[in-house]
Amino acid sequence: MWFKNLLIYRFTRPFELDIEQLETKLADFPFTPCGSQDLSKFGWVKPLGKSGQALTHGITDHILICAKKEDKVLPASVVKDMLQEKIDTIEAEQGRGLKKKEKDALKEDIVHQLLPRAFPRSSQTFAWICPSQNLLVVDASSAKKAEDLIALLRKCVGSLPVVPVALTSPADITMTEWLNNGSAAPGFELGDEAELRSVLEHGGIIRCKEQDLTSDEIKHHLNADKLVTKLALDWSESLSFLLGEDMSVKRLKFSDLIREQNDDVATDDYAAKFDADFALMTGELMRFIPDLITALGGEAATTSK
Repeated sequence: MWFKNLLIYRFTRPFELDIEQLETKLADFPFTPCGSQDLSKFGWVKPLGKSGQALTHGITDHILICAKKEDKVLPASVVKDMLQEKIDTIEAEQGRGLKKKEKDALKEDIVHQLLPRAFPRSSQTFAWICPSQNLLVVDASSAKKAEDLIALLRKCVGSLPVVPVALTSPADITMTEWLNNGSAAPGFELGDEAELRSVLEHGGIIRCKEQDLTSDEIKHHLNADKLVTKLALDWSESLSFLLGEDMSVKRLKFSDLIREQNDDVATDDYAAKFDADFALMTGELMRFIPDLITALGGEAATTSK
């Protein structure tokens, strides 16, 4: 139970549902696998998996939810080849070219024909709700996945006044200042990976790994009008991660020192271990997120909607 990515959102009004009320709302949209003619299905599953009893999992002020998506995989090349073969046959038989509307209808028929044999692919997205801090944190590698979960949650509860955390100063400007100064904000240490992007159109992108980010080579790129759009950082000897210009946190890793705090929890009791890890993770993130926002120059005021 360890998040690998953080997309951080702020409730613009208090999240007032308790865990029992939220459970009832989520139960209206449970995940069900794709049927023979379904391209995709999306719904809620138990965060604890087979060991769980509910669609919500809570400890004190923290609620964990999980959305599952299943897609049927249809190789585009297969559909394209079958469609072209069908078009060629009909055009030869009828002695005329098919219109776009006719081709679209043929493609739709082919997709329906292939769907029952298509391979299903599934993925899960976890989210953590912390009502006391007006926080919604999604473990997603892309904003699209996070927004899909938020849209489903909004569909369940009717209204969800939540927006990405906004900063008073752009994160790329702040990260660029850190590299120019040779050090990050207090509590944070520079890693050895970064992406630098030119402010000019077609000006180029520099990606570096296992690199001394305080070197003259990096400063040369910064002096050539490049901004830092991704930056590897360490925090408080507890977390390492890659910070994006949109304040996304990716490749999040908790140190062994943190994880080892739950070594005394019986590993054969999955629910107990899950609970302990969730409590430990949220405890660390409750310290980390405010520190990160402060390091990036502070949070801009949000407007209630």
